[in-house]
Amino acid sequence: MKIMRRLFLIVLLVGGFWFVTTHLPQGWRPFSLAASHGEGSALELTEAQAAPEYDPEEQNNIAVYKRVLPSVVNITSTTLVFNFFYGTVPQQGQGSGFILDRAGHVLTNFHVVEGANRGIKVMLSNKKTYDAKVIGTDRVHDLALLQISAPNLEPVTLADSGGLAVGQKVYAIGNPFGLSGTMTRGIISSIRSIRGAEGAPIEDAIQTDAAINPGNSGGPLLNSHGEVIGINTMIASNGADQSSGIGFAIPINTAKAVLADLTRYGRVKRPSLGIVSYGIGPDLASQMGLSADAGVLIEKVIPGGAAERAGLRGGTEQAYVGNMPLLLGGDLIVAIDGQEIADPQDIGAIMDKHQAGDTIAVTIFRGRKQMTLKLMLGEAKESS
Repeated sequence: MKIMRRLFLIVLLVGGFWFVTTHLPQGWRPFSLAASHGEGSALELTEAQAAPEYDPEEQNNIAVYKRVLPSVVNITSTTLVFNFFYGTVPQQGQGSGFILDRAGHVLTNFHVVEGANRGIKVMLSNKKTYDAKVIGTDRVHDLALLQISAPNLEPVTLADSGGLAVGQKVYAIGNPFGLSGTMTRGIISSIRSIRGAEGAPIEDAIQTDAAINPGNSGGPLLNSHGEVIGINTMIASNGADQSSGIGFAIPINTAKAVLADLTRYGRVKRPSLGIVSYGIGPDLASQMGLSADAGVLIEKVIPGGAAERAGLRGGTEQAYVGNMPLLLGGDLIVAIDGQEIADPQDIGAIMDKHQAGDTIAVTIFRGRKQMTLKLMLGEAKESS
């Protein structure tokens, strides 16, 4: 009889526990299973009732990305190099580029494809890969034009980089560290002349704080409308091979100036004045007794070059600016085609708008006498 009572109590307790934990409402339960195991109260999640609404800035970010992503490509170049332990082995480099037209022309940096003696592959945003051929390169401006054969290509829209302003919002899309389809955002931090990887000047380079890393090279820098204003090319890293918030892009107007030659000749017929020059500021102009406050002093004219043919003169008197030797007495260039010239960068910007064979008007001071001479531009040599 006692055994039966004990069994009845056990069944009653188990049944009561089962009823309380499974049938009573949440608020009526004296405890939860989680609490009984010492794991805190029962987990209750608050979930959104609908998808979030994007603010106008986010909407523009998304629109730019969706618009331009199909036009950005990942470029892989393969080069055979000698390894001491393994002999000749393939080595791959990666960069970015963007589609210029439906014929498959792709613009990128020269250093992305430099030395690619075992082929170049271009991967589109849809992950399809195509072999690319090099149409032409420009080592000085760090540009290369490739071409692929692929259907349904989406070309970018090129902007005018002549009217850019510091503070303007910009976007960079590319493949940093091989992470394809990455977009970063920032502003134009400055417009300045810098020296590229080959030591040649890049006039009006676009400095930005948008994160640019290895693999971004050759990719587009975009304005807030998704139009290309520059080609991402290098970073100032102080030895660290990653973004430090100071990146540079070649202005798209510079690329426009060489694209016609690359497609027509397979190389850039860069125009040249045929001079060795030195920029003169107000202080130095005053010390030299020059007739203008600023300009570009011709130290030498290259034999057989455009300047010599036009009758421009170089210096004859040896002098020093600090420890640097300088030839004085040459013509001082103060304007080209009516545009004021204050330093060699001004000449470089004008040269980017011309081709070899074009005729320009050069205004100079020869002593106290001002004159304007007609000059037919020559072709710069690769070594210069």
